[in-house]
Amino acid sequence: MDNDNTMYDTITLFLDDGSEVECQILTIFEAAGRDYIALLPLTDNSDDADSSVYIYRYSEDENEEPVLDNIVDDGEAELVDEAFDEWLDEQEFDELVDEEDI
Repeated sequence: MDNDNTMYDTITLFLDDGSEVECQILTIFEAAGRDYIALLPLTDNSDDADSSVYIYRYSEDENEEPVLDNIVDDGEAELVDEAFDEWLDEQEFDELVDEEDI
């Protein structure tokens, strides 16, 4: 899996209630041999403190279009949450290193 997110900066989720949510792709990451995608909803009225990140299983179809699947197993969800938290920690560390280089 190539983690280059330049192909898709945003993605539209179509929810079960018929609504649509435009989301920014934060990252595509691996956990336990599977790929996952973290999405941040882009809404005009969202407060950063209330922002939720959506995480789905990620793959691509034969046309290289994204395919998202829900995570329904609690054990898998816990594993994925831990992997995403590690990614967030790495991002914060990278920002600190970049600031020190200035």
